[in-house]
Amino acid sequence: MDSIEALTDLIRQERGALVRTGRREGLSAEDAVDCAQEAFSTFLQLLQRGGAPPDPAEWSPYVTTIARNAARNRRRRRHVALPHDALDGDAALSGDDSPEDLLAQAEEHVRLRACVERLCGTQRSVVMLRMLEERAGEDVATVLGISRGHVDVLLHRAKASLRECMAE
Repeated sequence: MDSIEALTDLIRQERGALVRTGRREGLSAEDAVDCAQEAFSTFLQLLQRGGAPPDPAEWSPYVTTIARNAARNRRRRRHVALPHDALDGDAALSGDDSPEDLLAQAEEHVRLRACVERLCGTQRSVVMLRMLEERAGEDVATVLGISRGHVDVLLHRAKASLRECMAE
């Protein structure tokens, strides 16, 4: 088996464990998935430079350590002690979710963020202020310099666009 095949097998076998490692380090599901991907990327660079063990059976501890360090560094950069993007409140902290569920939630979260980014500027601003920051409609209208009714219309249209985008 060549090193690329061995690395592919390692990714399939260890990705869930690496996501769990990121979650235990206090990251959101999305950030934990990012750390797992970062760990595999870093390990691939080590492998190409000859800095990793030649035996694929010894790769798992290296990748786990890289993921743990990446998660800790990411958490430190954000000055966050606990997951900041818990998808279901405290349920995301309970540990009841399988790694596959966490990956699916994180992937859905990433898709939703991409759909929000596809909205026009004003709709995106309304969604960010009204839904994510949970600001009052009057406050959003004042901030954006539009009427309260227009905020409601933009929010309604944005939600329809988001539903359509997520269904694609």
